[in-house]
Amino acid sequence: MALDAATLALAAQELKEALTDSRIDKIFEPTRDEVLITLRSRTQTFRLLLSARSGSARVCFTGESFENPAVPPSFCMLLRKHLAGGRLLDVRAEKGDRIVFFDFQCVNEMGDLVKNTLAAELMGRYSNLVLFQGEKIIDALKRVDFEDSEVRQLLPGLPYTLPPKPNKPDFFEGSAIGLVTAACRKDLPVAEALIRSCGGVGPIVCREAAFRALGETSLQADQLTEAQRAALAGAIEGIREEYAAGGKPVAVFTAEGKPVEFTFLRPAQYGSACKLVEYPTYSDLLEGYYSDKDRAERLRQKSKDLHKSVKNMLDRAIRKQAARKEELAQSESSDRLRIYGELLQANLWAIQKGARSVTVNNYYDGKDVTIPLDVRLSPSANAQKYFRDYKKKQTAAKMLVKLLAEGEQEIAYLETVLYEVEAAPGEQALGEIRAELKSQGYLKYYKVRDKKQKPADFYRYESSDGFLILVGRNNLQNEKLTLHTARGKDLWFHTKNAPGSHTVVMSEGRDIPDATKEEAAQLAVLHSSQAKGVKVAVDYTEVRNIRKTGDLKPGMVLYEKYETAYITPDPALPEKLALKKK
Repeated sequence: MALDAATLALAAQELKEALTDSRIDKIFEPTRDEVLITLRSRTQTFRLLLSARSGSARVCFTGESFENPAVPPSFCMLLRKHLAGGRLLDVRAEKGDRIVFFDFQCVNEMGDLVKNTLAAELMGRYSNLVLFQGEKIIDALKRVDFEDSEVRQLLPGLPYTLPPKPNKPDFFEGSAIGLVTAACRKDLPVAEALIRSCGGVGPIVCREAAFRALGETSLQADQLTEAQRAALAGAIEGIREEYAAGGKPVAVFTAEGKPVEFTFLRPAQYGSACKLVEYPTYSDLLEGYYSDKDRAERLRQKSKDLHKSVKNMLDRAIRKQAARKEELAQSESSDRLRIYGELLQANLWAIQKGARSVTVNNYYDGKDVTIPLDVRLSPSANAQKYFRDYKKKQTAAKMLVKLLAEGEQEIAYLETVLYEVEAAPGEQALGEIRAELKSQGYLKYYKVRDKKQKPADFYRYESSDGFLILVGRNNLQNEKLTLHTARGKDLWFHTKNAPGSHTVVMSEGRDIPDATKEEAAQLAVLHSSQAKGVKVAVDYTEVRNIRKTGDLKPGMVLYEKYETAYITPDPALPEKLALKKK
């Protein structure tokens, strides 16, 4: 559901009361369509999120932590230049529209006080952030030129104008009877007729008015009786009174916890089919409703380029492997070249110089065979050429067998890396994967731009029997865990023939109970590409049985002595066993 003008106005009023006279401390742009501003008052620090993402556009306080890009985007640098240190003068919402203005008193390059305004236009896929001074646009997060829109352009230097509004009365203006009369002229269900007849509120409010008045929303508007029209007008008045009193920030969730809608009142239209959650503030409402969705989208954006690069590498490796297999199949027919050479050597007397071919009897099968000849070579040289080609094919076959083994290793490694990119929990994990690929020569290394970062710790869990279980986050961590951290009798787990994390139960010299083995095997599955599988095969063995040769990629190991368990994973297990950070 998109944020409507009515709820946005209440959220803006809430921000105004908290933020007026606070000063900007820091400005970040975590993703291409989000800006995070830290403001400080005399007693408090606020983190204001302005999101212009099409599916979750909003302005609200946030408690979420963000991983910012190493190099600030250009719009972020522009905001820092024009707004850093600025004092917030006012927060105002455009009446009946989904736009909030933040007015700041700032100091320009000449040392003069100026008023810069940051407009948050939260209109679905047209959402944008625009910085302007007076009526002149400084810049916009998403520039709109003449090719994008003939009605309104958002470019530096142009005057800032409001977007055109639909020609509909506001839900909160005029008489309720007049609004009902306009709706009842339409041959539509009541709720739909109200939506088409007014602006400023979302469909949930119009449906709620119809439900409160009539008990349902599907009655035809043009067939309502006078009593029903009066009841509908009364319901609209009741909603207006709730709104004037500040409303209640309420979100609607399904029984499974999936967000459905949110509004400024407690809707009765869902009955017991859905769960209503009331929040203390509108910022908490917007944050609670959108946070999970945004977190996933943020990570998708950040991992998109890396995922594409690794996928291309994997596809290239698979194509190369197919070409090698085809070449090997051709090399296996090289015996024909040797036979041709032998037959020519045995029949030199019968070959005329300059002949293009010769037909001789193949003493291997007793049949005649026609052998092509190079007219530039003598009969003996032609025989020697077939022997040389035979040796080349034999040498190539030996090399191809080795290359095919290396190719299989590379494909398995890149499949593991691709899984790690898809499962990465944040920017730090993606950075570690990039560093690993650079160390293996898959990505270029830029000394100036690439900054070293502190490596993340293993995932840590405690089994129901009190044993520490460690899980690697990526290939380099897997190698560190298995080959350096774990000891001989610790128990090692990994999904069979599938990308996934190394999982180790730290035995500390004790016997490991079956319950702990079961939990470790489940964690190995849940931290693998088979997390949604049923009866997944998991190999396990003592760490002393694990070895690694120098030709293996990071995270790849060898083991021969092992057992296999078949696991159906419980998705809730990691949360139950996770060790809390102190």
